Amino acid sequence: MSISIFAFQSTKLVDDARSQIGKTLFYDPAYTRLQYPNGDVPMVKGVCTDVVIRALRHQGIDLQQRIHEDMKKNFKQYPQKWGLKTTDKNIDHRRVPNIMTYFKRQGYEVKDQKYLAGDIVTWDLGKGLTHIGIISNKTTMLSKTPLVIHNIGYGTQENDILHEYKIIGHYRLPNSLF
Repeated sequence: MSISIFAFQSTKLVDDARSQIGKTLFYDPAYTRLQYPNGDVPMVKGVCTDVVIRALRHQGIDLQQRIHEDMKKNFKQYPQKWGLKTTDKNIDHRRVPNIMTYFKRQGYEVKDQKYLAGDIVTWDLGKGLTHIGIISNKTTMLSKTPLVIHNIGYGTQENDILHEYKIIGHYRLPNSLF
């Protein structure tokens, strides 16, 4: 695939993430029973993972289904942090460590620090908390640092947080997925 096709696909992913700004207004981590596949919490609320899940779903990629199916086959390869003995299609895909594991297992991990629009980044916020967001195609004016589209407690926003926390994951989905 050419660079221009990746640029188009990443721009569409960024646009789909950005479209949640002003619609997802609240951070709500409550456990919710979801339809399967293609389940989602109401658009007005969500967590950081929901920004990524919704944007990818617009690309025809259902992380709920993909992570659930991979976890069913490879449960012990995923973090065992929540005391579960089996998968839970309502919440597994909404946990940053599970998304990180899935992306690593699929070979989407990027080892460099060149953040391109449409890349997905994860952070360690401290005290066992993690965060995820999508790199924007907009940058800060002075340093040209890419902005991030995410939900860290105030609904979906686009702002300068790339280097605010310790980066623990950097992922780029291949063109063949789109």
